Amino acid sequence: MGKIKIACVQMDVTIGDVEANRREIVRRLGEATDAAAELVIFPECALTGYCFNSLEEATPFAESIAGPSFEAIAEACHKTGAYAVVGFIEKDGSNFYNAAMLVGPNGIAGSYRKVHLPFLGVDRFLKSGDRPFNIIELPFGKIGVNICYDASFPEAARALKLLGAELIVLPTNWPTGAWRTAEFIINSRACENHINFAAVNRVGVERGWQFIGRSKVVDYNGDTLAEASRESEQLLFVEVDLQEANNNKIVNVAGSYEIDRLADRRPEFYGLIGSTATKSQTTA
Repeated sequence: MGKIKIACVQMDVTIGDVEANRREIVRRLGEATDAAAELVIFPECALTGYCFNSLEEATPFAESIAGPSFEAIAEACHKTGAYAVVGFIEKDGSNFYNAAMLVGPNGIAGSYRKVHLPFLGVDRFLKSGDRPFNIIELPFGKIGVNICYDASFPEAARALKLLGAELIVLPTNWPTGAWRTAEFIINSRACENHINFAAVNRVGVERGWQFIGRSKVVDYNGDTLAEASRESEQLLFVEVDLQEANNNKIVNVAGSYEIDRLADRRPEFYGLIGSTATKSQTTA
């Protein structure tokens, strides 16, 4: 469909105050759509906060995919005609997931549960995502969702690319030690898959953890289109060309320097990637 305008909402979050976070999300959604954003992306666990010390502490703030936060966000999307990606802790029966809802003018357009969980924050107590990677088709293009640590695994982005994604959305909570992901990995994932990538981080300090901002949007060549500050809340607007992510053949010099990172793959040599590895032993 061509270019769309994305808004990346780099914001602080109050742990355990879903009502206040929800109000801020709806307010920022309105601000973004007033500037004609079609897709508005919020950080990981934007509704809840992240640094919980137990599942018991976190569960009172979890919601179902059709809970009160969805209803408030859906109402805002219906009024504006925009789509929003919002991170939250999802309750599904007795299970709890680090999740993202994709809400549009007509309600839920899709959702995702984080597949790769680090030993950090609330992820220590949640269940890993139990659904295969999938594409969400929106009026302006094909969207895939990962969450934070998923970006450290090249297979996650590659799976979304092979399914036809034109943009990968990554709500994240990068703390200080994750600066290399912001610096290098997002651009690598975009370049190696010839896909647009939008990573939206939070800022602020939560229970001693400093979050590093640096939300960024990277195009299908791996070039950074825009990057937010390291410390401040910021609304980052970026135009992204979704259609160009489908033009996988790159002709640098016709007839002598042409590459296609899909067609040039050799899957018959990649069988080892699907094998199960044991966890590394901790060393003193």
